[in-house]
Amino acid sequence: QVQLVEYGGGLVQAGGSLTLSCAGPEDTFSTYAMGWFRQAPGKEREFVASISQTGGRTYYSIAVNSRFTISRDNAKNMVYLQMNSLKIEDTAVYYCAADPKRSYGSMSQLVYEHWGQGTQVTVSS
Repeated sequence: QVQLVEYGGGLVQAGGSLTLSCAGPEDTFSTYAMGWFRQAPGKEREFVASISQTGGRTYYSIAVNSRFTISRDNAKNMVYLQMNSLKIEDTAVYYCAADPKRSYGSMSQLVYEHWGQGTQVTVSS
């Protein structure tokens, strides 16, 4: 099936930056709206950011707005999440996901059909 692979997670100090990457399939990547979600221990998985098929439209959660930037490079079959001014509460497992049916980038995790394995981001004090 469709494979999504996230990488770039790690340990970073509060206030620092980190960039996550997600590699998708070369034959269909450009047809997917893409999203980033995260799940912290003891919490439900939540929406972080999403991007339309062509990258022309993006959405962000209130928690990360102005600090995170989602982008994609369809020529490389990649989607990225640039995280700046990281906070302790950003600590979570981050997942990339693909939606083959909508073009705009939904905030609902229910519409995403393909998921990566997740990458851990830990922000220290």
